[in-house]
Parts: sequence; C-alpha cells; structure tokens
Amino acid sequence: MQKVGLFVGAAALLGLTACGTTQGTATPTPVAQASPDAPVAAAVQVPAGQKLIGKYQATGVQTYSCTANAWKGLEPAATLVDKDGKPIILHSRGPVWISTVDGSAVEAAPVDGAKNDVKGAVPELLLKTRTVRGDGLFGKVSYVQRLATEGGVAPSGGCTAGAQISVPYKALYTFFAPAP
Repeated sequence: MQKVGLFVGAAALLGLTACGTTQGTATPTPVAQASPDAPVAAAVQVPAGQKLIGKYQATGVQTYSCTANAWKGLEPAATLVDKDGKPIILHSRGPVWISTVDGSAVEAAPVDGAKNDVKGAVPELLLKTRTVRGDGLFGKVSYVQRLATEGGVAPSGGCTAGAQISVPYKALYTFFAPAP
C-alpha cells in the first residue's frame, strides 16, 4: 500500500494522471519561503521528552478528488529538502515520508485536536508515528509537525464526480525522536 501511495504521490507531484482520471493543477500563487524559526502554536506542540532530529522545507501539492459534489483530500505529494536545498525526502499518501538517502520511512497519523488553522493554507498539524522502517533518518521518529503552511487549500464550490485537482503548497516539516 505504501508503494502505491508513493507512486501515486510522485505522479501527482510530477503532474501525471492515473488511467481513467482527470487531474488539474490550480494556478500557483507566489509564496514566501516558510520560516524555520517561526513560533509554534500551542495546539501543535510536541509533548515533553522529545528531541528535534530534523527540519525540512517541503514544496509540493495537496491533491483532492471530487466526491458527492465536494472536494475531499486524496493525498499530499511533496519533496523535502535539506538546509542546502538538496531533495532528500519524498512525502506521499499515508501520510508517509521516505528518505531518498537511506530508504528509512515513517508513517504518522494526526493527533486528535492537534491542529492550528492557518488562513488560506492547509492547517498546521501534530502527527504521531504509526510505523517506521529502517534504522536511518526516520528509524526512531516519534512525532512529526507540519508547520508554516502556505497554500494547498481545496477549491471552494462544487465539482464533477471523479475529478481531481492538485493545489500547490509549502510547509516546514519537523521530526522528533524520544530524548535519551
């Protein structure tokens, strides 16, 4: 399932479509780079006893599909870069993050009530790890934050059943592991 999600996510990031689907891309809106030093809202704070192991800027799309005349979230597809701008992580449906450096991966789920609404952008989130794979970058991750979000909001209004649209977004993802 994760491999399929990664493929679909990567396809959406590249603007490709699956057989029998239609996909549009919303017109990108120029946005500033998300600040890695912005204050974190209380609703998405990581619990005590955790240490930061990495911060990565993401650029990609939030893909939505039309169900019952409304846009529903389908999947994210983003590339996360290191401090030098080198792409090192792929983010896709699950949500899952996969290191392109060592193959390790983390799948996480939003923590109930741990979100911060951001005007004109997908919400900031706190996510708790469900599964990890490998001993590399993501081998010990316990929490993920999606912060400093820009764009990615589903279009307003109705839609045609089966339609898909990908909306550009940016975010800062932070990864935490239990403190020793």
